[in-house]
Amino acid sequence: MEKFKLDVVTAEKMVFSDDVDEVVAEGWEGQMGILPHHAPLMTMLRPGYLVIVRGHEVEMLAITEAFVEVLADRVIILADACDRADGYDIVEAEMAKQRAEWMIEETLKTASSMDYAAAEAALIRSLTWLDAAKRKRRKH
Repeated sequence: MEKFKLDVVTAEKMVFSDDVDEVVAEGWEGQMGILPHHAPLMTMLRPGYLVIVRGHEVEMLAITEAFVEVLADRVIILADACDRADGYDIVEAEMAKQRAEWMIEETLKTASSMDYAAAEAALIRSLTWLDAAKRKRRKH
């Protein structure tokens, strides 16, 4: 089966780089599957999961908002934050969620839209990570 190159990158690191058979991502209008020879595309992804298929292996990455660019033989995903979905501890993820909710409450008191946007992004990230931790727990 033909493959294509997938690179998943954040500002801090290269999270994933390999040849894959398929990627499934959460677009703003629903899930999208990307196979070899997909039509060129550039769009935003919503927070959720990337499902990466390599042969008989399936790997999941948890991401916050991202951009995806589909080229002839390569897919590049630029994410605000992304990590392996099985790498989260439910207690740490719950604490991050509580911190983010506190940040939102505090920024609403000061009415700073810039601070609110950062707090909202932290909440979205923590909810994605909490969901990943819960999925990990259900598997075991």
